[in-house]
Amino acid sequence: MVRVDSGADIGIGFPEIQRIHLISADTMKRLSTSLRAALAVASIACTLPATAADSLGRDFKPTKWPAAAVARTHQVHGFVERHDGAMDALIAPGTEMEKLAEGFNWSEGPTWLHREKKVVFSDVPENIIYEWSEKDGLKTFLKPSGYTGTSLNFREQGSNGLTTDRGGNLVVCQHGDRRISRYDGNGRFTPLATTFGLRKFNSPNDLVFDRRGNLYFTDPPYGLHGLNESPLKELLFNGVYLRRTSGEVVLLSREMTFPNGIALSPDEKTLYVNQSDGAKPVVMAFPVKPDGTVGEGKVFFDAAPLAAKGLKGMPDGLKVDVRGNLWATGPGGVLVIAPDGHLMGILKTGEATGNCCWGDDGSTLYITADMYLLRIRTLTKGHGFAR
Repeated sequence: MVRVDSGADIGIGFPEIQRIHLISADTMKRLSTSLRAALAVASIACTLPATAADSLGRDFKPTKWPAAAVARTHQVHGFVERHDGAMDALIAPGTEMEKLAEGFNWSEGPTWLHREKKVVFSDVPENIIYEWSEKDGLKTFLKPSGYTGTSLNFREQGSNGLTTDRGGNLVVCQHGDRRISRYDGNGRFTPLATTFGLRKFNSPNDLVFDRRGNLYFTDPPYGLHGLNESPLKELLFNGVYLRRTSGEVVLLSREMTFPNGIALSPDEKTLYVNQSDGAKPVVMAFPVKPDGTVGEGKVFFDAAPLAAKGLKGMPDGLKVDVRGNLWATGPGGVLVIAPDGHLMGILKTGEATGNCCWGDDGSTLYITADMYLLRIRTLTKGHGFAR
């Protein structure tokens, strides 16, 4: 049995909800606070069709959940599709995604800045890192973010994946500069990894630190015109790497065609890597050895059946919660995958979805979905917030 949480702004597949959405979008700004609250409750309580089809083509009966009669600060966007009762322990029934900002070219790589209490994320083609907070809304955090030169010969020039080190400093995957750098403020960067075997990286994409400060990262060719055929490409493969605290860079795998998002399990015994390849859209799992290198990888989750349904997106970014569940962007939105590899649910964003991260107290999941920045409250916390 699969169910969805109904919402006022699903806009996908449910005509009754779409009609309510069209009315509210045209009139919301002119309505009083009390009337907006009444419409929000009425829209959530609307009658859903008797049956529908989930992302795998199976019939289900959409479940209607009661909603609190409170005015909305942000517009509801998308919905939660539940494939397993265990999802109720991760996202409370009736919880909805909110749209915080929009208008981006391709939003990516969100991370939470603890000191500043804000989320930052990349707009990769635009060479910008934005910041968003409840207090100040959307602001430009850094431009240029990924390419600091002047010759624009890149397919995607900007920053992509972002994270913070143990000191709370922002660490950036820079497509155009083809390196990983620490941002030192005032437009200054300290390069951390620039080459492997004297050859420039392709365009570092995503990254994660372990507890000891070692950095794992991926290096697909997405920043280069022509991708693997680019004349600028110096490496003959697309790699997964480890940068040790000493500065040494170790190649972990050259077998993945388009390695992308990367994360560690809470016990740091498994390294997960997304592969954004339409021919083999999978999440790989690698056992981590005591020296930080990895053993032979295996397919942890195969997203091909979801992609075959025409859902937008490929396996892209991913994060892990404190319980070891994967929150991996892929066909349909954010795939919520249990530690044993079974799909528990999907946060259906309606768009190709780049990545996600936890912020605030560790129970708010921020999501970059193409032109949108979204968020949803969870009952679990992101790995790292419990330390």
